Amino acid sequence: MSSATASDPYFEAELESAWELNPTFDVAYNLGNTKYQLKKHKEAARYLSFALRNWPLLKAVAKLKPRAEQWLAESRAQVGALKVSVTVAGAEVLVDGKSVGRAPLEGEVFVDPGEHRVEATHLDYEPASQTVGVAKGGTAEVKLAITPVKAAPQASAGVKTEGGANASFAGAGGPVTGQPPAGPVEPQPPPKKNWVPVIALGAASAVGLGVGIAMTVASSNARSDADAQRAAILSQGPGCVHAPSNVASACSSFDERAGRAETFGTGAVVAYAASGALAAGALVYALWPRSSASSSAVGVLPTAWVAQGERGLGVVGVW
Repeated sequence: MSSATASDPYFEAELESAWELNPTFDVAYNLGNTKYQLKKHKEAARYLSFALRNWPLLKAVAKLKPRAEQWLAESRAQVGALKVSVTVAGAEVLVDGKSVGRAPLEGEVFVDPGEHRVEATHLDYEPASQTVGVAKGGTAEVKLAITPVKAAPQASAGVKTEGGANASFAGAGGPVTGQPPAGPVEPQPPPKKNWVPVIALGAASAVGLGVGIAMTVASSNARSDADAQRAAILSQGPGCVHAPSNVASACSSFDERAGRAETFGTGAVVAYAASGALAAGALVYALWPRSSASSSAVGVLPTAWVAQGERGLGVVGVW
């Protein structure tokens, strides 16, 4: 049985796709590890810092945190960092012309050592920029103050003509005497969206994520036990093919542990996929326009299962 490694470019692409769909701490941890192994320190620092900022209080993943901290420290020593603050929340921040998020930014922006141009833009404000230099392992602080755009003077609505008539209605087509002009038609507000499915799908996604993390750890432990068992078997003879009676029980134990590792690994994949699917479902529902004729009935039933040789997931819902 073969498996992808952290330095496998295919594995890197798969994790990046998972990040786009569901940017969570576990995906960030694995992406940070992959970037670290590939010596892409700037990206490794970005994902590892996100993972550590959002690390859950789960015993199952507590032992992984020191590794993430070590990888971040080593990657951080190879790059520079920018601490960017903008006077207006919601302003888009760009570094060297590339967007890195909206103010206020969460955490530092990691960059290659050297000079960088930092900008802040907002539709209602004049843009501001600053060029800063940062050394390897160093940090530069950038403070950008943007000012409101000056409003252009509005043109007059119309000029009164002799007799009090508005110039825009002078001549043919003017309003009929004694009848006031019709007022603007108020648009009907859109119907309120029912947020119960979003909450339910989000909660189910979090549960799926927790299950996936737990199964990942369990699969790793079972795999370690199976490897140790195989090493012990090989030390006593040629292996489990035509195994003598003194190693037959050890071979049976090895098969059981290897099967358990595969089951847990498959379960982790199913749980991560279910978590991502549920999160995507919540996002689609949140962004999907709701018509006034939509039914008020709402129901969500996420389902995921795994067993040796059999696994699956499903989401059933109506809104």
